Amino acid sequence: MSDTAAPSTGDTAAPSTGDTAAPSSGDTAAPSTGDRLLGDAPPGSVLATLRRTAHAAPQLVAGIRTTFLLALLGSAGLLAAPLVVQRLLDVHLLSDVPLDLAAVLRLGALGLVAGLAGAGANQRAVQRMMTATAEAIASLRVQALDRLHALPVLEVQAERRGALVARVTTDLDVVTQFVGWGGVGFAVGAVRVTAALAAVGVVEWRLLVVLLPPLAVYALALGASQRLLQRAHDRVRGHVATSLGAVGEAVSGLPTIRAYGAEHRTRERVGDALEEQFRAEYRVGVLGAVLFSSAEVFAAVLTAVAVAGGVLIAGGTALSAGEVVAVLFLVTLLLDPVQTMVETIHEAQSAGAGLRRVLHLLQREPEDRVGDPLPLPAGALGVRIDRVTFAYPGGEPVLVDVRLDVEPGSHVAIVGTTGSGKTTLAKVVVRLLRARAGRVELGGVALERVATDELRHRVAFVPQEGFLFDGTVLENLRVAAPALTVEGAHEAAVRLGVDGWLLGLADGLATDVGERGGRLSAGERQLVALLRAALRSPDLLVLDEATSAVDPALEVALRTAIERLGTGRTVVTIAHRLSTAEAADHVVVMARGRVVEQGTHTALVAAGGAYAHLHADWESGTATPTGQLARGGDA
Repeated sequence: MSDTAAPSTGDTAAPSTGDTAAPSSGDTAAPSTGDRLLGDAPPGSVLATLRRTAHAAPQLVAGIRTTFLLALLGSAGLLAAPLVVQRLLDVHLLSDVPLDLAAVLRLGALGLVAGLAGAGANQRAVQRMMTATAEAIASLRVQALDRLHALPVLEVQAERRGALVARVTTDLDVVTQFVGWGGVGFAVGAVRVTAALAAVGVVEWRLLVVLLPPLAVYALALGASQRLLQRAHDRVRGHVATSLGAVGEAVSGLPTIRAYGAEHRTRERVGDALEEQFRAEYRVGVLGAVLFSSAEVFAAVLTAVAVAGGVLIAGGTALSAGEVVAVLFLVTLLLDPVQTMVETIHEAQSAGAGLRRVLHLLQREPEDRVGDPLPLPAGALGVRIDRVTFAYPGGEPVLVDVRLDVEPGSHVAIVGTTGSGKTTLAKVVVRLLRARAGRVELGGVALERVATDELRHRVAFVPQEGFLFDGTVLENLRVAAPALTVEGAHEAAVRLGVDGWLLGLADGLATDVGERGGRLSAGERQLVALLRAALRSPDLLVLDEATSAVDPALEVALRTAIERLGTGRTVVTIAHRLSTAEAADHVVVMARGRVVEQGTHTALVAAGGAYAHLHADWESGTATPTGQLARGGDA
């Protein structure tokens, strides 16, 4: 450890970050939930959305191709019926030639076989589309979750938890519902409409000319409606995410809400979010109702046009009875899929809004992308921090020109007031946050050149409140070592000296820790977190001290575990208790984002600066460390 002089305690005239520059927790909170860094998905054309979907989920594209092909076969089978009817009427039933019963039966059998084949092809189209949809949605869910894990920590923390969950769940659920059912109907309907029009053209091309203008006008009207629905559904998906976030906070914050009697205010916040969602959904409902009604009106208009056109054409030509029946039959077959397609446009916009939000997430650049990674040297890793500056979005810098050298194998304690930048510095060192300026090196290698996998295996970060997953103690340890056995877990506990605590648990390694570790005490959660870090056998251990809020009995166990875990490796500890600083090889004092003092514990006490005053008050118990250090830092 280099003992080169740092700026004196009075050298704090640089831009003051104060205690509010960082989030209120000091160093760990993200920007407020109002600062949405992920943002809503921008509107886009249908073709653009489909192109992006084809790239992200090729299974869906393959499913659509197969569905269209099967729908074409199914439509051919169904359209055979009116052509068979025309043949029966004109050639056999209403002609002057004697009735050929065998020929009639052959035509009837042909129509039956064609109809059954068409129905079978349509059923297969539904099955194929649903299978492809399930595969594609599963792939998109995994991709979305992977991208969330790869995004910058600040971007993820800036979003409400419920809104992030919505991107992986409800936003894709509406896509599943549409593609699995409405999407099939739309695909089959589009093919059937095209085939029906082609069949009308074969029977009587002049009637096709009559039918095309109203179809074109209605298609243009649907295009305009589609754009209105798209914007309306985009608003709905945004409000759904906001509502989920509000409800999620109301549930996860239940103890605090009850402790402060904030039930009424919480209900108001949730109620306001749900009211906004209701209004957005009501507007969508009104537009959808108008669209549905227009389909009924269009069906009546198209039928009238077909009948009128057929009468006019029949009046001037020898249009046979069979051809008239066939055309009317084809118009009927045309109207049903048109109505189905119109009705699915409403669902399509909801699905499109959800899909665009997920695709927007997948387009975000991951933070941990390393262009040309370099390997870290073997053994304990040193840390070099050179002129590092960091600021949270929209805030003043919380780290200002920080310079620090940590020798390999040494134990460094960082002390300072709440908001001084201690934990922010630790997160910059482990690359959970990216410095705005300056350079961080691990073992002489620039931090941004270290491969993510190697970084996570060689460097371990244990926050002040270790996060545990819902499950057993052993399952939480397997987060660090997936192949961990019961025997291996016990051996690791013995090495850290916490085997007595582990055996004292109700079910040992099989003890259920509950959601977020709620069935364990804060100290017990930290022991599990330390065990988890030990299983990685890191060469650099960064601790946001685990003993700041635990009972004395567990504090002894934690200190023993930390001491054993730190043997033979570099340890950087955010020290909330000065007993940790006393045992460290080197102490770094921070105030307002700057390193204001550094040296050994003995040298700093002898120097009579901020740390010396802090230590004296801590020993006498007459002042809080935070208050004294604040006065020392301002001196």
